[in-house]
Amino acid sequence: MQRNKAGRTSSGHQFSRLKPAEIDPLAEYGLPSKGEKRLLNHKTQEAYYSKIAERYLAFCTDAGDRDSLQKQFSRLAVGETTSTNTSTPLLPAGSTSTPPSSSSSHSHEASTPQLPPPSDLSQILSALRKLREALVASSRLDDFTAQVYLFAVRLGILSSSFETYLPSLLYLLRVIHRSPTHPLTSVEYHEVVSYLVLDTACRRGDLAEAYALRNRYKLRDPKVDATLKALVTDDWVSWRRTKRAVDGYRVKLMEFAEPGMRGHVLKAFGRAYLSVGVEYLEETMGMKWEDMVERFGVGWEMNNGRVVIRKIGGKTQ
Repeated sequence: MQRNKAGRTSSGHQFSRLKPAEIDPLAEYGLPSKGEKRLLNHKTQEAYYSKIAERYLAFCTDAGDRDSLQKQFSRLAVGETTSTNTSTPLLPAGSTSTPPSSSSSHSHEASTPQLPPPSDLSQILSALRKLREALVASSRLDDFTAQVYLFAVRLGILSSSFETYLPSLLYLLRVIHRSPTHPLTSVEYHEVVSYLVLDTACRRGDLAEAYALRNRYKLRDPKVDATLKALVTDDWVSWRRTKRAVDGYRVKLMEFAEPGMRGHVLKAFGRAYLSVGVEYLEETMGMKWEDMVERFGVGWEMNNGRVVIRKIGGKTQ
């Protein structure tokens, strides 16, 4: 750098070499509710959705495989849950890419893939909120609108973000499906109603309202009925059987109620047994002994592969 006669540094040539700051395409727009007007244009909405879909596909690819993808969704979830089921990775409508699978060519000796940061998924969910607000603000009701909202529902469920999927479910049923020109298909309608019923029963814990919604929307689904019945009767065996028979989206919704169901099972063991084999307890509960102690505060003792629940006369039974 050179100094002029006044002794000041001349740095104009330095600033001219600086690269302009890169702006995340998903952060380019603000919320329409905060005054953003550019997203009200239909072409802009469609281009923005393409960027969201592209980012999501990159997110799935970066996760490495299906198990890693599931862990990434769990990192964003409000509460941790465990399940032997694996949620099906969601692909945006019209995509030809294949979701990552646990049967990929990675060997067991390969290092664990680096999980993308939670902010990536949060950015995608935030962008979907902006797009949904823009669709409402522009009074757009067509197939594209339904596609965006269905995508938001499915991604919101996989990431356990009820702030994303619940408003989308209600808008699909109360606005889009009532549109005289672009209602939901029968398959889409059944899917949306089943999610709403399961959310009401499993996350909100309102079984009376869940049955009321089932009847109001005339939902006929044996697996949803089996889930509701298992919750009413605290039938853990039926619950697990149903959970193994449903898809990944329903599994994620059912997981909201899983701690309560497992708590009932532990109480049943406490009333019925003096001691029990740890392997049998873990198999019945569907979780490891260490997790039971950590998550449920189980105060029972472990002794030579058996869990001592109660003692009589100071002697282990």
